[in-house]
Amino acid sequence: MERVLSRLIDPVFRPTVRALHGWALAAMISNAVVIATGAAVRLSSSGLGCPDWPACTKSSAVAADSSGQTLLNSWIEFGNRLLNFPLVAIAGFAFIAFFMWHRQQKAAGAAGRIDLVRLSAVLPIGVIAQAVIGGIVVLEKLNPALVSVHFLLSTAIILTCAVVLHARTVALEKGSHPAAADEPKRAGAIPGVRIDLRVLAGLLTAVTGLMLAAGTIVTGTGPLAGTETDSHGHLKTVPRFHFSLESVTQLHADIGWFIGALAVALVVGLRYSGAPRRTVRLGWVVLVGLGLQGIIGYVQYFNHLPAGLVWVHVALSVLIWIYVLQLYLSTTVGLGLGPAAAEPVAASSSEAVPAP
Repeated sequence: MERVLSRLIDPVFRPTVRALHGWALAAMISNAVVIATGAAVRLSSSGLGCPDWPACTKSSAVAADSSGQTLLNSWIEFGNRLLNFPLVAIAGFAFIAFFMWHRQQKAAGAAGRIDLVRLSAVLPIGVIAQAVIGGIVVLEKLNPALVSVHFLLSTAIILTCAVVLHARTVALEKGSHPAAADEPKRAGAIPGVRIDLRVLAGLLTAVTGLMLAAGTIVTGTGPLAGTETDSHGHLKTVPRFHFSLESVTQLHADIGWFIGALAVALVVGLRYSGAPRRTVRLGWVVLVGLGLQGIIGYVQYFNHLPAGLVWVHVALSVLIWIYVLQLYLSTTVGLGLGPAAAEPVAASSSEAVPAP
């Protein structure tokens, strides 16, 4: 019993580097899943399946029948709310684990990694803020501007921190920068990427973030915003952006073509500049993902935006964001390591893990 209890407690209160890697990965995956399920809520017109917050309705804390909504709509929305509990737990445990590991390193005479503690602190704070904004979105009857903020907070802040945290723990676990983990050392230096290609990778990341923002405008303008019941008991659509759907979709597509051109240029440059193999592989993953995303985008548009295909488009955009961030991080020497990378890791608080 004591051994079982220890195996449950140690990853949080006496974490190894491998445990930190696991918590960072869990935070990244769980946030991506919640974003995808949140899109399913929106696209199934279930955003007002629970018209109140934090309870589902004024008379029920859990999913229940509400005017103008089916019970299925209520359970889809309520189910998404329930996912916040494991998300908060993962974020909270991750923060505790990184904080305890930092203290262990300081106690062992090492410099510690306050940068990892700060990044991990963003996770629980961001998730709680996200839940509050989600409640405001419901109370404001799915105001499209608030829905956009709700989505972008998840992708641009919480998920981004989770990806950076994961990249840094991978580097810590391997003892070298993630982009260089599978490359030989040259004259004692970490092999990196040419400065022009790093700038190109940074531009690709920035424009991809702009693409995500443009996508929320398209969704808030389109026909899949959901419904509510007016004072006479009649169904009506929720507020939308007052833009031309054709115009915002064209803008979204134009940004997509620009991103595609950037990705092609970056992959070609990486391939023929002697960049680390991992960076080149990530470039190809991003390029293929963007091509698939473009195909799905055009198919959904010419088929009048079927909800299922739109959901695939949104979910794939989250994956692309993760890989674009990983690609950028892999091109920036030292970003994955942090200021104390050269410090020895105490044997009592971490373990050496061989590079795969």
